[in-house]
Amino acid sequence: MSEERIDAPGARNGKDAGAGRGAVETLSGIIRQVMPVCRNPVDWAHPLHTAMTRFGISKDKDAVAVFLAQIAVESAEMNRLDENLNYSAERLVAVWPKRFANSVEFARKYAHNSAALANYVYGGRMGNVAPDDGYKYRGRGLKMITGKDNYKACGAAIGVDLLKNPDHLLTKIGAADSAAWYWSNKGLSPIADDLPGDDDDADFETITRLINGGTLGLEARRTYWTRAKSALRLP
Repeated sequence: MSEERIDAPGARNGKDAGAGRGAVETLSGIIRQVMPVCRNPVDWAHPLHTAMTRFGISKDKDAVAVFLAQIAVESAEMNRLDENLNYSAERLVAVWPKRFANSVEFARKYAHNSAALANYVYGGRMGNVAPDDGYKYRGRGLKMITGKDNYKACGAAIGVDLLKNPDHLLTKIGAADSAAWYWSNKGLSPIADDLPGDDDDADFETITRLINGGTLGLEARRTYWTRAKSALRLP
């Protein structure tokens, strides 16, 4: 485990102790290096620092590097907090071949129709039972928390009723908290930890599967990982 930490104490209301302010400023600089297209690295640094500290991610720089790489892809460098469900029919078949049985014609009714698509692909699973649950509990936040069951569990952990207020995950605090909660809930820090004799690249792919459900964007995630390791001065 890397010994240097970036989890100096801080306060959610922005009135940090000096050490906490320094850690937030450090993280802001790291975000700039890892996600150069991020529109608001300064505004993101405080909620992200607080969330990573709260859920124990910032205790290990190896975990921080992988965490930042994963959320960079999931949220388009922290610029998109709402799942993009605006697909052409051809893209739907490519992304969800089982759901659309490789039929472009069948996919056309869901093309460029986010609500219909979410209710179709997410309906009847992940706790989604009402007709519009798929769309109501679509992916949101830096991790794209998806499904009513996940919204309920996440809300209980971060102290917000996300079933009543799912759009809390579109705020910077909610987006950061939910991503850090998901990481912690899945036990990903021990996998990210750089231990003698382990296969870091295989571990990174395992984490990608646990976050994404597959390996979508794996090479981009690796590129961000390389940037994050450099920004954190990891080998």
